[in-house]
Amino acid sequence: MITLRGITWDHPRGRQPLESTADLYAQRFGVRVEWSARSLKDFGDAPIDALAERFDIIILDHPHVGIAVTARRPLLPLDAWIAPDDLKALAAQSAGPSHGSYTLAGHQWGLANDGAMQAGSRRPDLGAFDWPRDWDSAIALGKDLARTSAWLAIPLAPTDAVCSFISLCAGRDGMNEPAERFVTHDVGLWAFDVLQRLLAVAHPQSPHWNPIAMYDHMSTHDEVAFCPLAFCYTNYSRAGFRPHRLAFGPVPQQRGSILGGAGFGVSARCQHPQEACAYGRWLCSAEVQRGLYVRHGGQPGNIEAWRDVEADQLTGGFFSGTREVIETAFVRPRHIGWPAFQEWAGNVIRRTLLERTDHAACLRELEDRYQQSLEEVEP
Repeated sequence: MITLRGITWDHPRGRQPLESTADLYAQRFGVRVEWSARSLKDFGDAPIDALAERFDIIILDHPHVGIAVTARRPLLPLDAWIAPDDLKALAAQSAGPSHGSYTLAGHQWGLANDGAMQAGSRRPDLGAFDWPRDWDSAIALGKDLARTSAWLAIPLAPTDAVCSFISLCAGRDGMNEPAERFVTHDVGLWAFDVLQRLLAVAHPQSPHWNPIAMYDHMSTHDEVAFCPLAFCYTNYSRAGFRPHRLAFGPVPQQRGSILGGAGFGVSARCQHPQEACAYGRWLCSAEVQRGLYVRHGGQPGNIEAWRDVEADQLTGGFFSGTREVIETAFVRPRHIGWPAFQEWAGNVIRRTLLERTDHAACLRELEDRYQQSLEEVEP
């Protein structure tokens, strides 16, 4: 039996569906994938070229695709190994821009096995209120909730601080990739103002939470009733995952939020590329994504799963509640300097919010560093 080594990210959503499909795939096709996991932070920030030295399959974040088109070429162009009709079908079944976020310089560097974006969430049992449709309404709701000790929360760990900032700017002004500027100055000032006002009414632990930590607290304590913006996790909408189920829905703006999710990439050093690509094609197919993948805790990158009635029922309405958000999601920049810039910018934005320092000065610093990131080339 051929054995492939894969690396994913360390959460039930990231591990369970891959481990379960790997077992079935080994039984059916005689190819086994042994999965390891890295932290969520490393998934978002750590470079993938070192992983390509050690693993055959890499589950990656789409902003890392830029390194694929450098001279190092750590990933295989999947279009050289997967039939055009199969790729065309997967593109047509993409959850929003998920599939296209792994397309760059005329090649397909990943398949969208996992689909996500920032969304709203709530504890339905902690208050009967409508989803806010704009940020002023969300902040007003936060003030009302604080009086009842069932707070609004928004995770503002560094990665989430920069991603929420981008979602606000993209929702206000749109975002095209590649972007010559990080954000326009006026829109950036507005986004800082919204985040500063949200922080003023948010649960005190918000600056220290990432989405997983917030959802864990939200689903096990009665202190957080609503979050307007955070990367979504279907696990928390399922019966039995935590003591209390969460509901997921729209964000308080009309133009979506930034795309998350994960892609299936194959190392250029893989000794069995045909087998690895065949597994990826099967894993990301509509049949597997809306069935086995969802049943084992996955959050598919295939829109057919988001449209599936049984998958929606299993996840407490997660897919129907959020499908419109992922269909209008924005793709982050994917140039080679972006991952390092994102990590740096998250710390700067978070510090500016917590210390309430000059927003305009921070924007100038962000823009200067962003321009430097556009000029970065392969070391």
